[in-house]
Amino acid sequence: MTAMLTGGSLPVTRAHYAEILCRLAEERGVGRHELLKAAGIRDAQLGNPDNFITLDQFTELCRQALVRCADPGLGLEFGKRLKFTAHGALSQAAISCDTLEQALRILIKYFGIRFAYMSLSFFIEGDEAVLQLDIHHDTTELHRFNIEVVLASLMDVNVLLFGQRLLDGGRCLVDYPSPDINDQYQQLFGGAVSFDAGVNQLRFRKHLLNLPMSLSNPVARRVAEAQCEEELRQMEASSSVTERVVRILESVRDGRLLSLDDVAGQLHVSDRTLRRQLAAEGARFQTLQEAVRHRRALDLLRRNTQMAIDEVADQLGYSDPSNFGRAFRKWEGISPSAWRRLQQDLPD
Repeated sequence: MTAMLTGGSLPVTRAHYAEILCRLAEERGVGRHELLKAAGIRDAQLGNPDNFITLDQFTELCRQALVRCADPGLGLEFGKRLKFTAHGALSQAAISCDTLEQALRILIKYFGIRFAYMSLSFFIEGDEAVLQLDIHHDTTELHRFNIEVVLASLMDVNVLLFGQRLLDGGRCLVDYPSPDINDQYQQLFGGAVSFDAGVNQLRFRKHLLNLPMSLSNPVARRVAEAQCEEELRQMEASSSVTERVVRILESVRDGRLLSLDDVAGQLHVSDRTLRRQLAAEGARFQTLQEAVRHRRALDLLRRNTQMAIDEVADQLGYSDPSNFGRAFRKWEGISPSAWRRLQQDLPD
């Protein structure tokens, strides 16, 4: 999957991802033609693996597949069908590394060229290495599906390269309630799966970061990484300044709110130039900044139902919870706690 974080009419997904999902749906008795028609995709668009479909089209294709297949395990199965070869240069660069840690850093660096509306981060916490997935511009009904697709794909490649070694002492945490497919989760992730955890993570023992990659190949890695760099360059070149600013703002998940100076520095322009470029596209930096904070606030309140409002404010970078309360009332017209209660009262 590649391209933009915003603008549903822009290319976002390579056609072969949609092709794989269509084949999976066909196995469950759903006709390809009716599925593609419902998603607004022409059959010819899937004829060439280098073709693209849009964010709106891919989202609708996933939604239609979920409804028509009536398979609660569709996300996990789709993820398992996305073998490492499906991701092209990205997976080739990762599996050609010398160690697991090196491979993870490559994966995170170029994750956006395949999954532009998600972000992957990696850090060490105690004796554990943590791979964390965050979803951006998500639709509620596809939240679990999207997470299952990525985590299942990662686990499938892991088993291919390392067998069961990462599962020994490892665990999976997800931010949604336990679905009625626990046997599939146990089979894929082992016995250590935690639901309603507030995060989406794969954790394993940090000493395993030094595991050698069985397919290590420095030459293949350089070639594949060069291709990833070119795809990243093309993605950036085809993005508007507004989209690039939003992507940078959303890439920070630790509560920090990047300033205009921070973002301008990452884009290698001056503050003044960035303001002028945004104005030319009818955008203002502060408005984009607040929109990102607003989306993050709704996500935290919806996904982390046990988190105190003061803690949510802290996660969003507010030093004073009352400032968060005022901002939220401006966004939604009610307090954060009242909004959360309304969400919990909505029918499933």
